[in-house]
Amino acid sequence: MAYSIDKEKCVGCGACASNCPATAINQDSDSKYVIGDACVECGACESTCPVSAISQKN
Repeated sequence: MAYSIDKEKCVGCGACASNCPATAINQDSDSKYVIGDACVECGACESTCPVSAISQKN
C-alpha cells in the first residue's frame, strides 16, 4: 500500500518531509506536501504528521 497526503488537512509544517528516510516527500507550489515515487512505504511520515493528514491508500 502506498501513502498519500490529504491536502485539505496538510498545514505545510514539513514534519513528514523531515522524517522521510527516502526523501520522497516534497513541497509543491501551494506550500503543501506530496509523496513521490521514491516512497518506500515505511510509515514514518504517517506517524510523524501532527494533523493526521497522511494515510495509506489502497
